[in-house]
Amino acid sequence: MEYQEMLPRIRVSRRDMLKRVARFGDLKGFDGGLPDSKMPGCERTLFNVIGFQPPNGEGNGMQSPVGAKASRMAAIKISEGFNMGYCKAYPGKGPLLHNHDTNETFVSMTGTWRASWENTKGEIEHVDLKPLDVISFPPGVSRRFENVTRGPKNKQSILMFVIGGDGPRAEFTKDSMSTVVEAGAWTPPGAKPMRKKAAAKPAAKKAAKEPAAKRSMAKKAKKAKK
Repeated sequence: MEYQEMLPRIRVSRRDMLKRVARFGDLKGFDGGLPDSKMPGCERTLFNVIGFQPPNGEGNGMQSPVGAKASRMAAIKISEGFNMGYCKAYPGKGPLLHNHDTNETFVSMTGTWRASWENTKGEIEHVDLKPLDVISFPPGVSRRFENVTRGPKNKQSILMFVIGGDGPRAEFTKDSMSTVVEAGAWTPPGAKPMRKKAAAKPAAKKAAKEPAAKRSMAKKAKKAKK
C-alpha cells in the first residue's frame, strides 16, 4: 500500500519564516509588571520570546506570567498552544511563590537554579537544576525559582521557561501578596499606598524645635530649683 500523508502540509516563504526567528542579542527584557518585581530579592529580567498573550481576566492580581507589558511584546508573535521565554537574574534572586493555570517547564541554561514547590503537607521542597536539567510543574502547584549559582555575585544566569496555552494566567499566593503589600513594593488597584510609620524624633531634635521663649523659661525654672 502506498504511503499517504495524514497531516496538512503548507509551504512558507523565507520572509515569513524569518518572522519566527528570535536572536537573543536583540531581545528586549522587562524587569517590572508583576506584583513582586520591585521586591528586594525578587529582581529579575524576563524575556518574552514566543507567545504570551494577555490572559482573560487580567488585573487585580491575575496576570500573564511575564507581566502586562511583556505579554504584549513577544519577539515571535504566535498563538500555537505554548509560550517560551527566558529569565535572567543575579544569584539569590527569584520570584515569590506563585501559581499557573497551565503547565510550566523550567530548563536551566546557565548557572544553577533552585525550583521549589509546595508539597501535599503544605511544606516547601526543592531541587537544584544544573545546566540543561529540566523540571515540569503541573497546573495548580505553587512554585518559585531562584538563582543559587555559586561564584561571583555580579554575574547573571539564565533560566528558560516554557508555559502551555495561548494566554496563560498566573497569580501569586495569598502569603506572597501580603508580603509585597506590607513591604510597600506593590499597591493593589484602588488602594492607597501604605505609608511607613515615622520614626520617633530624638529628644534633642524635639527640644530644638520648641520655641526659644519656652526653652528659656525651662532653664530659669531649673536654676531656681538649685
